[in-house]
Amino acid sequence: MLTLIRLVLLTTLTLTIAACGQSETGAEVAPVIEKSADASVTAAKIIKAESSGWLSHGRTYSEQRHSPLTGVNTKNVAELGVLWSYDLGTSRGIETTPIVHNGVMYVTSTWNIVHALDAKTGLKLWTFDPVVDKTQASKACCDVVNRGVALWGDSVFTATIDGRLISLNATTGDTNWDINTIDKTKSYTITGAPRIINGMVIIGNGGAELGVRGYISAYDAETGEQIWRFYTVPGNPADGFENKTMEMAAKTWNGEYWAAGGGGTAWDSMAYDPELDLLYVGVGNGSPWNQSIRSPGGGDNLFLSSIVAVRPATGEYVWHYQTTPGETWDYTATQHMILAELNIDGIERKVIMQAPKNGFFYVIDRETGEFISADNFVPVTWATHIDQETGRPVETKEARYSGKTAGLQLPGPLGAHNWHPMSFSPDTGLVYIPAQEAPWVYGDDQNYSYKEGVWNTGTDMKLAVLPTDLATFKVLKSMLKGRLIAWDPVTQKQKWSFEHGGPWNGGVLSTSGGLVFQGTSDAHFGAYDANTGDQLWKYFTQTGVAAAPITYQIDGEQYVAVASGWGGSFVLGFGGVLPTGSKAKVGRVMVFKLGATGELPTVIDEDFVAPVLPELLDVSEEVIAKGSSAYANACVTCHGDQAFSSGLIPNLRYSAITKNADLWQKVIREGMFAERGMPNFGTILDAETTEAIRAFVISEANSVRDANFYNSVE
Repeated sequence: MLTLIRLVLLTTLTLTIAACGQSETGAEVAPVIEKSADASVTAAKIIKAESSGWLSHGRTYSEQRHSPLTGVNTKNVAELGVLWSYDLGTSRGIETTPIVHNGVMYVTSTWNIVHALDAKTGLKLWTFDPVVDKTQASKACCDVVNRGVALWGDSVFTATIDGRLISLNATTGDTNWDINTIDKTKSYTITGAPRIINGMVIIGNGGAELGVRGYISAYDAETGEQIWRFYTVPGNPADGFENKTMEMAAKTWNGEYWAAGGGGTAWDSMAYDPELDLLYVGVGNGSPWNQSIRSPGGGDNLFLSSIVAVRPATGEYVWHYQTTPGETWDYTATQHMILAELNIDGIERKVIMQAPKNGFFYVIDRETGEFISADNFVPVTWATHIDQETGRPVETKEARYSGKTAGLQLPGPLGAHNWHPMSFSPDTGLVYIPAQEAPWVYGDDQNYSYKEGVWNTGTDMKLAVLPTDLATFKVLKSMLKGRLIAWDPVTQKQKWSFEHGGPWNGGVLSTSGGLVFQGTSDAHFGAYDANTGDQLWKYFTQTGVAAAPITYQIDGEQYVAVASGWGGSFVLGFGGVLPTGSKAKVGRVMVFKLGATGELPTVIDEDFVAPVLPELLDVSEEVIAKGSSAYANACVTCHGDQAFSSGLIPNLRYSAITKNADLWQKVIREGMFAERGMPNFGTILDAETTEAIRAFVISEANSVRDANFYNSVE
């Protein structure tokens, strides 16, 4: 019956849509091919993971992101060309991993819109818009992004930025159920892709910077009913602890840690071992970042920055390993985790591997949580090494910044490796890491007080503003680096690296064709020799790529797919001052095949029109300094360093709102644009400070520090 429905649907869509250009490169719509009647996704299918599809976020439960396909290989990869592309209607922060099953590709775009496409032709089958509450965008620390969908049975599952979990009919896109997973009075969001284990949909959330308590939950895939919830940090002891695990964790905290939520949000990575029946969850940073405020007196603060193993049927705690005890630098352990079997000292070990933000690559026994080894894969200044006996970092004397400024440190909060997935090749035994170097100046915010609904880091964000003199800026810019690293997890040594133009490059795919694929922030998609790192092919994608690629096979032919779309925390905060060469053009799914000769549609840049600058206000330098400080702590994460926008959202330097004092107050303090994602700061900023921010923005607009100023620095 399912096959018949799909045949009718595809035939109808072919007749009505084929002439409308859904396949942008002009590729012909292929004849409808009858699919297998057994289209339901099961655990067995994800575990077996046939090479023809890409059924789960990391292809399999082990999250290796490696494909055994060999049709595209080192000898012929130069023959790859665009077969088809699909316009996602936006370029803002596309981070989706395409899921391919039964000849259908499922992808997401900004605002959690789900698209179902014919994986062979690019023909749109259906689109689902969850109509998210865009006021929730103000609660998203790092752009209104999401990382894709999950499949189970005959359903597609998506989680939204406003905290919902939705089940859709995989054939029609109709809603099966739609539930809320968060406390709407708190600043929770969801950006990660769901995982599904034995009929349970597993999802976490984000929001630690804005003052929430992290957790991960399981829901019945058929009904949406919550089955269990595991909190990642303890709550207020006066309310009682949910279980013995939380009572144990509370002993590692001090003070009124619950006042700002505690943090520990599980906003991205998971992995599952079906033989051990263990679900592994990556846990994030503290709320606030600054431990001296969050937990005065110190403590490990479990389970911040930890890998936690739980039973997927019940959420029962089994073991944990903490990468950064008492974290105070936003060093999350939510980064991609990979399961593998490694021969270490002559013994076959079941391991879990992670390269979290803190700059060290970890190999942990996934049965017990025992530390095996770790070494830094990029330069690190906060710790000298990981102690082999204790598995704990040996911190440098100046690393912590309680009551002081710690100076320039590596990594910064962008991390040595962020959310962008890495991959592991069983063929080479190497892990391929999208690594980066992005320094930061941490300092104690001695005037800190918790404020609901805005960033609560407890650090002086003004210290991290980029320098305005060219000489210092040049030095700092030279420290920003991005590279693709091939890392040997057994020897803990780098085998090769390929330098990119800067940080924030895309996720990684490896294949048994001897290849590694990665997109870059400078708007290219490339293929590298998995053994040597030589770049064998690259393609200009028109806008930057942050998402991870996949590969699949239909009728014996191999396809490689990736989504483009420039965005995320680095781009919003620093994309204007530190341009990558990418522009916010069209976000697309692009599919490549050997011998294909298609082209991406031409995007014509609009003619530059010199903006009419706002007139300088007659205010003192003290007022501008006050506005600068307030801007750094309230506005910079979206509107850019020094009010220099990335182009993804309005540029305040040239906005008509900036020129109108009354309108400025209405937008910032009355929530005039809340439905567009602009926060209402009425309870946080008084009218005087708000006007001081406007004075600062106008001052920056009239300064010499324009695009040419920053672009002149090589």
